[in-house]
Amino acid sequence: MYFFIPKLLKRAALALVAGASLLSPTLFAQPAAAVQPPVRVALIESLSGPFANTGEAVFRNLAWAAERVNARGGIKLPGGNRPLVFERYDSKGQNEEALSALRSAIDDGMTLVTQGNSSSTAAVLIDAINKHNERAPSKRVLFLNYSAVDPVLTNEKCSYWHFRFDAHADMRMAALMDVLKDDKALKSIYLIGQDYSFGQAVLREARKQLTALRPDVQIVGDELHPMGRVKDFLPYVAKIKASGAQAVLTGNWGNDLTLLVKAAKEVGFEGRFYTFYGNALGVPAALGDAGVGKVIAVADWFPNEAGAASETFYQSFRQRFPKPQDDYVHMRMQLMVEGLVQSIEKAGTIESAAVAAQMEKMKVLFAGHQGVMRGADHQFQQPLLVAVMDKQGAPGVKFDVEGSGYGFRVIKTIPAARSEQPHSCKMIRP
Repeated sequence: MYFFIPKLLKRAALALVAGASLLSPTLFAQPAAAVQPPVRVALIESLSGPFANTGEAVFRNLAWAAERVNARGGIKLPGGNRPLVFERYDSKGQNEEALSALRSAIDDGMTLVTQGNSSSTAAVLIDAINKHNERAPSKRVLFLNYSAVDPVLTNEKCSYWHFRFDAHADMRMAALMDVLKDDKALKSIYLIGQDYSFGQAVLREARKQLTALRPDVQIVGDELHPMGRVKDFLPYVAKIKASGAQAVLTGNWGNDLTLLVKAAKEVGFEGRFYTFYGNALGVPAALGDAGVGKVIAVADWFPNEAGAASETFYQSFRQRFPKPQDDYVHMRMQLMVEGLVQSIEKAGTIESAAVAAQMEKMKVLFAGHQGVMRGADHQFQQPLLVAVMDKQGAPGVKFDVEGSGYGFRVIKTIPAARSEQPHSCKMIRP
């Protein structure tokens, strides 16, 4: 369960150890049963502001993963097992705040950092961590990335200290195109995205792959909008509808996606949505019946993926977090935590270089899913799935999303060997 670790700083870090109950932060400073100090990981994420819901959703995933690790005795290290905790640092959705949070985490003695919801934030963290590690080799920091998917992060900006556990944008786009290319009725499409590195990368790759795979499809709109600042998407979707587009392709996430699809429903847009993240955070509920058969999403896992291991995994999460609004679980975050624990145990230390040496050759199997870290660029390789929105109870849709009555039916699985993409990383190793 959750409890607070008091700090002498102005922020309070939220930590987790399995079996603890919600207590006053004044009662204790660490788990009473912990003989060894915990292995601490700094979560730097938007925990306030327009994308706070995404940060909280990530924390639930990491918290649950830590509970699982601690329930089996913690991380096995020489000198005794150590519990795993995640401590929260609020970036407020701003790069400068994220850098400030990183400095606070380092001042607090943290050498393990995780972040993902924003590729631009990930980029500045990579630069800052590279510089810090050069200046302070005895306190080097390792960066685990679960969602920042701009391809540049494991190409031109690749770093020995950075590991990405999500498929990058080009990999996700190729998976979507595996479905879109067979949609023979599609003749026109509108591209829209958030105006920052990731959103730009998505639209750039969409143009490239559409030209290669479906040159007959006309791009009738190609637009970027301010990230996290648009409150009313009606003017945007009015243009989409007026363009005659039969489909929209977007990498939008968080409220920028939810508000976009809500506005599309209001104006009566009846085309398809090809999305990176249309399967969560309010999108199915916002569209309702209007989204059935029309919202397509790509992910590393869906609750309705076939198999007993997948079903057990999802049901365990829902038992732990029964509120419909908390229904946001990602396999890759679980694989990331399992991979981190595995790497620390093999290294026999939490020293960053030693852990990184193990992590870049790790193989993780959990809940029927397997992933492998590609050492050349630190890009995790795993299968990708494409699914379409449908009513709960329809064939292949046992589980809905967030109590909405709508879920996602898997229509294509792309094996890791097929989803893999070439890289241009020239890794500088310590």
